[in-house]
Amino acid sequence: MSSVAERVADLSQARRPFVHATVVRAQEPTSARAGDDAVILDDGSIEGFVGGVCAESSVRAAALDTLSSGNTMLLRVLPDDGAGFPDTPGARVVVNPCHSGGAIEIFLRPVLPRPLLGVVGDNPIGRAVGELASFLDFEVKELSSYAGTTAVVVAGLGRNEEKAIRAALDAGVPYIALVASRTRSAVVLDSMNLTDAERGLVRAHAGLDIGARTPQEIALSLLAEIVRDLRHGTLPAPAVGIEDSRTTGGPVAVVLSASAPRRAVDPVCGMTVFVDDDSPHAVVNGQDYWFCRVGCRDSFVAAA
Repeated sequence: MSSVAERVADLSQARRPFVHATVVRAQEPTSARAGDDAVILDDGSIEGFVGGVCAESSVRAAALDTLSSGNTMLLRVLPDDGAGFPDTPGARVVVNPCHSGGAIEIFLRPVLPRPLLGVVGDNPIGRAVGELASFLDFEVKELSSYAGTTAVVVAGLGRNEEKAIRAALDAGVPYIALVASRTRSAVVLDSMNLTDAERGLVRAHAGLDIGARTPQEIALSLLAEIVRDLRHGTLPAPAVGIEDSRTTGGPVAVVLSASAPRRAVDPVCGMTVFVDDDSPHAVVNGQDYWFCRVGCRDSFVAAA
């Protein structure tokens, strides 16, 4: 089995969103130790070790929340009383009802694919766009395929523009920036017989109006418009392994995979549990209940 570090590298290369969870503090008798780590995928599966089954369930639930928000989180998993474990302001606290006791703090870091940007045009403007986009942490591609691309900047300056726009539209790219004057933009788009929906995806005379003149200033106006739309949630950022994406004013975040397991709340201890084939389950008065462990299930059924 690959180490967690190798798995992190493989997932990043594959542009698969995941959470890297690392135990930063542990108090006996918990089975986890500081430095233990794991990855949690957008389907809720976990690889690695950050504690026993009760702690793991809390980590998986919190990790999926960080993928949805795009924000890091410090998770504190405490025994019933939490006595003897220093307070940490700003952390999320969950109670661990398992008999083993102990307490742990786990840092959850969502790792999301960088937005893909395609640049068409081997000229000063195209090169400036690529350089600035890399500085802004976009992944810049020389495109053989436009699939999965967040945006394409067409800076052909009269060369192969129609071909590039058509290929980007056919690949479902949600943002296509045409670098041209308003007059020439209209001529190019009118010649392509685009539908209204297709034309709406092409930003003619693209970029924010900042009075740009140099290639670097034009690149700044183009990237400023793309970043604005990403942060405001009007521009999706497709990526392999996720169904959709959105923003929360911070990092670009993901909508969880359709294969992510359903969650339920244990009616005895209040823990969030994942509903799968291994989850303790009971039907009481015609209603389904799921539990973090068999003990919670048995006590609930006995009291019903």
